Amino acid sequence: MTLYTDIPTRAEIDALWQVDAHAAASIYLETAPESSGEAERIAYKNGVREALTQLEGADKEDLAGLADQLGVLEDEDSDEFWRHQARSLAVFATSTSLRTFRLPNRLTPVAVGGTRFFVKPLLRAVTFPQTAFVLALAQGSVRLLETVPDAAPREVRVPDMPTDVASAVGKSSIKDRAPVRRVQGTEGQKLRMAQFSRLVDGALREVLPGHGVPLVLAATEPLDSIFRAHCRYPDLVPHSVPGNPEGRGDGELVAEARTILDGWYADRLEEEKRTFADRAQQGRTSTDVAELARFATRGAVDTLFVDIDARVPGEVDELGEVTFAASDTGYSGGVVGEIARRAWLSGARLLAVRHEDVPGGGDVAGVLRYAPT
Repeated sequence: MTLYTDIPTRAEIDALWQVDAHAAASIYLETAPESSGEAERIAYKNGVREALTQLEGADKEDLAGLADQLGVLEDEDSDEFWRHQARSLAVFATSTSLRTFRLPNRLTPVAVGGTRFFVKPLLRAVTFPQTAFVLALAQGSVRLLETVPDAAPREVRVPDMPTDVASAVGKSSIKDRAPVRRVQGTEGQKLRMAQFSRLVDGALREVLPGHGVPLVLAATEPLDSIFRAHCRYPDLVPHSVPGNPEGRGDGELVAEARTILDGWYADRLEEEKRTFADRAQQGRTSTDVAELARFATRGAVDTLFVDIDARVPGEVDELGEVTFAASDTGYSGGVVGEIARRAWLSGARLLAVRHEDVPGGGDVAGVLRYAPT
């Protein structure tokens, strides 16, 4: 079973949040990689109907164009698309565009019609991407595995990947004691491991996505430290799967890697909470929705914690002033979604978390770039 995923880049999220259309639809639904796709297609049709219902007051021509775009995925020719899914599907459409993301995260199903896209749930895949890569690295072999929850690992073919240290540096063995630029013995072996690591890193750059998807290393010393010294991939996880990966099955390596990932994500979140507590002592935080709307509008938010399921009805004007409402008014994402949009577009880091992980226990919390005067 394979999960087909499309993790959004920051540029793609920028583009989604900058849309301001007469009629826009955002649809999130649960999917299953083992499914034929028929149940998902039915859920999608229901979501389309719900989103269009919320836009009944929009211009008829805009609605017709939106319906046509959404209908692309309902057509019989889209069977192949529905058979290749992950855990959630996010669909964003206007009368002139259609964009989809297949996500490894389990997101709450929802359909929203408005003038902007409901982007906030999509951030969960950026904050904690459930997909990851595992590099099993040894002197005699290399393999790259892709892993997602509840699915068997998949080996990724990497063009130009060296097969072992010795052949990568043109030697029959790295244990010979012949001088190499006056370096020999153990130092010579480490030099060749470094050359090998650089070749592996170069090959990986052609296949790794490079936008937040973690890479877990499975290796022993000294190759572990040597590879880390030469790896340019920005999302290399600091902890490794211990032991020699040779002779160990893909499933065993991935299971240990997922344990490492879970702990790493938990540690990162706790560190973010500690930073929030420290900044609170300096007067550089807020948990008030109305305050954060103004701060986000002024570009004063450095880090924003957002409850991915929170919906606070209302609108935010150009100055950042909030008008709360008793129910949703068609403004996609409501107040919290608009705070997140403005903070993101001003360069803030967004952490899409569960409600219990938002400092202060509210819907949103922010670390500010400076103490307000």
